[in-house]
Amino acid sequence: MLSKEQILELLQPLQEPQLGVSLTELEWIRDVMVKENHVALTMVTLENRPEDTTALSDAARNLLSQHGLKDVHIRVRAASEHDRESLNMGQPDEEQDRDEVLVKGHAAGLDGHELLSPESGVRFIAVASGKGGVGKSTVTVNLAAALARQGKKVGLIDADIYGFSVPDMMGIEEYPVVEDGVIQPVERFGVKVMSMGFFIRENNPVIWRGPMLGRMLRQFFTDVQWGELDYMLLDLPPGTGDVALDVHQMLPQSKEIIVTTPHATAAFVAARAGAMAIQTDHELLGVVENMAYYECGSCGEKDYVFGRGGGGRLAESLHTSLLAQIPLGTPDNHPSEPDFSPSVYKADSRIGAIYDEVARSIESKF
Repeated sequence: MLSKEQILELLQPLQEPQLGVSLTELEWIRDVMVKENHVALTMVTLENRPEDTTALSDAARNLLSQHGLKDVHIRVRAASEHDRESLNMGQPDEEQDRDEVLVKGHAAGLDGHELLSPESGVRFIAVASGKGGVGKSTVTVNLAAALARQGKKVGLIDADIYGFSVPDMMGIEEYPVVEDGVIQPVERFGVKVMSMGFFIRENNPVIWRGPMLGRMLRQFFTDVQWGELDYMLLDLPPGTGDVALDVHQMLPQSKEIIVTTPHATAAFVAARAGAMAIQTDHELLGVVENMAYYECGSCGEKDYVFGRGGGGRLAESLHTSLLAQIPLGTPDNHPSEPDFSPSVYKADSRIGAIYDEVARSIESKF
């Protein structure tokens, strides 16, 4: 089975139609997933004209078929504003030769020590909860995917080291590789991911003391080649234990989102996590109320299974805003789909649209 890197190398000849630059060099071939003889990927073009989409898709399938890959799923989308800015294009004069367009060197990116520096420009968002089972990780992965859909460069650290679940929730089946002594994160839905789950086999429990966990977490920052990032999300363990404290100490510039259910007890416990953020001088971006209600698919009637108002009262007590009320639901994904994941909602779904709105709201807070 070919690796992601081999797929990108095979597709090196594909050029962006208007720029005449390799899509691989532009890093405009994304979300590459290889499973047995099946390949799925996304290609980005400047204007996504139908003739370009067809020509590029056919050319990619032809290149991959020469190596025995017949089942190929390709999605082509137009470059976002952020993608265009990364080219340093601005508004070029019509007479400017397209070969003179400057392409920024994203490949160099940031090393881990620069990433932790307040001068890195990376926006850190820690997602916390008072207790487990409220959907904190679901909120984290969907917010990360929503930010990536908006053209942001996003990293995600599964810092819930005892209860790591992000790789499974995002449908990640590959593992990080080491290149030149540096760990390369796994990319899925445009999000670069690092998790303890990549290093634990057979779902074995992690039986470590706090200092060991802190060292592992720091390695996720310092020994991983993240490249250029706009946002780094951290899925914190529930509660106010050692790992959460380590994150607060390592990242004094981090902002925080608190996740709760509407239930009064869940909101009461979540207030402790919010208080910890405030006591360590971390700004609260807001509260997300997950599992807010169940909506009947046929009649539209809402059933408040876990009560009402917990998220709003929590936000009020922490002097922050209620970012969203996410209903109970399951992503409309099927295992046969190339972008299958158990927990990531599609952009065209109702809940996916809510996460897109949360991402836009958060963008306005930085």
